[in-house]
Amino acid sequence: MPRRPSLRRGLRQMPRLKDSVSSAVEARQLELAAGRARPIYSGFLHWAEHAPTHPAMDVEGETWTYAQLRGRAAALAATIQRKSPVGGAPLTAVFAYRSSTAFAGVIGSLMSGHGYVPLNRTFPPDRTRVMLRSADCRSVVVDAQSEEQLDSILQGIETSLLVILPDRSDVSELARRWPCHAFVGANGLEPPEGWVRRDVSPDAVAYLLFTSGSTGVPKGVMVAHRNVVHFVETMVERYGVRSDDRFSQMFDMTFDLSVFDMFVAWEAGACVCCPSGKVLLNPDRFIRDKQLTIWGSVPSVAVFMNRFGVLKPGRYPSLRWSWFCGEPLPVPVARNWAAAAPCSVVENLYGPTELTVACSAYRWTGERSVKDAQLGVVPIGSPYPDMHAIVVDDELREVPPGESGELLMSGPQVTLGYWRNEAATRRAYVTPPGRDTVFYRTGDRVRRPIGHEPMTYVGRVDHQIKVLGHRVELGEVEALLREEPGVDAAVAVGWPVSETGAGAIVAFVTGTAVDPAALRARAKSRLQPYAVPQAVHVLPSLPQTSNGKVDRKALVAILDRFQS
Repeated sequence: MPRRPSLRRGLRQMPRLKDSVSSAVEARQLELAAGRARPIYSGFLHWAEHAPTHPAMDVEGETWTYAQLRGRAAALAATIQRKSPVGGAPLTAVFAYRSSTAFAGVIGSLMSGHGYVPLNRTFPPDRTRVMLRSADCRSVVVDAQSEEQLDSILQGIETSLLVILPDRSDVSELARRWPCHAFVGANGLEPPEGWVRRDVSPDAVAYLLFTSGSTGVPKGVMVAHRNVVHFVETMVERYGVRSDDRFSQMFDMTFDLSVFDMFVAWEAGACVCCPSGKVLLNPDRFIRDKQLTIWGSVPSVAVFMNRFGVLKPGRYPSLRWSWFCGEPLPVPVARNWAAAAPCSVVENLYGPTELTVACSAYRWTGERSVKDAQLGVVPIGSPYPDMHAIVVDDELREVPPGESGELLMSGPQVTLGYWRNEAATRRAYVTPPGRDTVFYRTGDRVRRPIGHEPMTYVGRVDHQIKVLGHRVELGEVEALLREEPGVDAAVAVGWPVSETGAGAIVAFVTGTAVDPAALRARAKSRLQPYAVPQAVHVLPSLPQTSNGKVDRKALVAILDRFQS
């Protein structure tokens, strides 16, 4: 990983900006040079004060300046401060989706002194209710489109809530229907001038993000302000983010990669461009129409774009940085994207929610990167500054260089643990033998580098399965299938599942003119007999989780239904 440049030097190298923006940059330099602990929204407030007319977000066909977004957020913050019921956790839920209220709700929650809890109307209402209850919130911000689920969400919640509906004027009917809760509409918001700035501890929860737990019950990850500040500062310096940059926002707020787009952009006075749900799968025109300069998505988006035939050489000249995260990045995707965005540096980022968005990176360099790749996927590179990685065996002892094992990481981005779940926290946040530092167990298998080589991703610890007593890396099977002509994506699962492992392997692929029998025949020529897929199913698309990752559980459920 290149040496981390100083923020001050990076800002000096910025191109000349308008006077107001130049003054804001200089003022921000002085603030950061002071080195004070700060909340994650301090960058946003700085730009709202020093460059109020600069665009902060482009959403729902409208552009909001920093001053306009601050005004809406301050009104929400003041309302939460004045009207939120006593008790509960210092958290506010944001039940909004790709709207101006969603962004204002995040900033407003933070400005009130609370952390935010993102909720998503695309989730089943029962799941949303469980998360709302678990977070112990006393206030929730709801946008117009999410109101349709409000009755379902409130059903069975007896704790009094402050429900803020800034897109609705008349809330009297809701108040009659739900007398135990307090409702505030647009006309009942406190004025922005009523907001009182409160000190926030660096260890306070900035956001509580619920991930899927192995028991089926959502598990809340507590991410502190200091965790996010380290991540944001690292990204601003690494990418030399400028106030004229325009970021994509391809992630729902229930996916922590949304934090990258929002807070890295707002730290530098840039603009966040949020597409509608309709263009998420094929955002080709969105990139060009919005003249994006910094792109981020899961690799699956680029796979779909490649299938639609839009990743043509020179297609996106405005992009200067492109990053992918959330799942393994196939080599062909990186190669094709680099050609489509010839002025862009392409990077593969890695990081679980528990390590604050992303904690290592690898820069694509063409043919050298092809040689660095393993199992057909781009390496995950090197840890960010101040982050430390070790690769261990089942006893949490380091494996020799060149061997694979579980990746553990320590450093300032290690989060606080799981919300009100000490047992799960103790299992995942550990101190290995001979160490005096807490490391997070990622559950990911990587190859320990030899010398200055990059870390390479092998697969999930739980994706190394036993088939008839033999260990099989599902990632190896998937890599082989992806090499075949016509295959866009491939996933292998163990099935049927037994107490000792799996009876066989079944594969699912997407692509054009794919011959399952031919795929199996070629797999037989390269894999041990027990690792050859018993069957290969061709699907028009692979099922995805709400975060855009392949839903392996859904694939197993398909096979279970066939069996029954």
